[in-house]
Amino acid sequence: MKKEILLTTAVLLGTAALVYAEEAKELSVTYDVTYMSKLLDKGGNYYGSKSAFLSTAEIDLWGTGFGLALWHRRPNSSGFENRERLSFKAYYYDSVFEDETYKMDYKFNWLYHNFPDQPKNAGNYNEMELAVSWPELFPGGLVPSYAVVYEHPAGSRYGNRNSAGWYHQFGLGYDLTVPELSNQVLHLSAAVAYRDGLGGGPVDHDWSHATFGVSMGFKINSKLTFTPGLYHQVSMDDSVNEHDETYSVFSLTYRF
Repeated sequence: MKKEILLTTAVLLGTAALVYAEEAKELSVTYDVTYMSKLLDKGGNYYGSKSAFLSTAEIDLWGTGFGLALWHRRPNSSGFENRERLSFKAYYYDSVFEDETYKMDYKFNWLYHNFPDQPKNAGNYNEMELAVSWPELFPGGLVPSYAVVYEHPAGSRYGNRNSAGWYHQFGLGYDLTVPELSNQVLHLSAAVAYRDGLGGGPVDHDWSHATFGVSMGFKINSKLTFTPGLYHQVSMDDSVNEHDETYSVFSLTYRF
């Protein structure tokens, strides 16, 4: 798996270098630290009622559309050490139909997830995601989106070999300008998800949950942004989550 990661990284860097030779754009680096009062991932509550920190270092490769990221998440309480996770991500994003109302933004992510406190053949897995949105489709700023995810174990004989499956999410987003707050933008979001085999036998093939959220980014300076958010998940399938969940998210993002 390490060889595959190194090869993927080399290909991305090589492609980006060729484009960079023609277009002298700057390398963009972002570091983000996020606190979540509960860690919800594809409907599941992974650390119970405990909070978690997520940190991400991301490199956007000279505006080529290619990028790399290293992502770490850990619980803030004991008892979940085996579920601490370190992830490597490679991605590509672009837009098509630029001059049309059906302009589509898309992003493809490939991730490798590693659990440092577990044997690598116990739970490590790959994740592939395609996320698309249509920012010009509706008047007034309403933006529909869709994401499809496929997860599968990193090896054929791994302990999680029966948990492979698909995940679909349909969403709507809307940015509301608030004049009373110096024209700050309030981001409203709603999404509904269908789990199709992801998680293995115990998890149903069914609509799993819907999530509603509100967040607002505050620029501290030209490079630093603080974004608080509040979210509520309506759980619809007990095999994924038996309870509705309300949680807060606080992110601090620095762009070099």
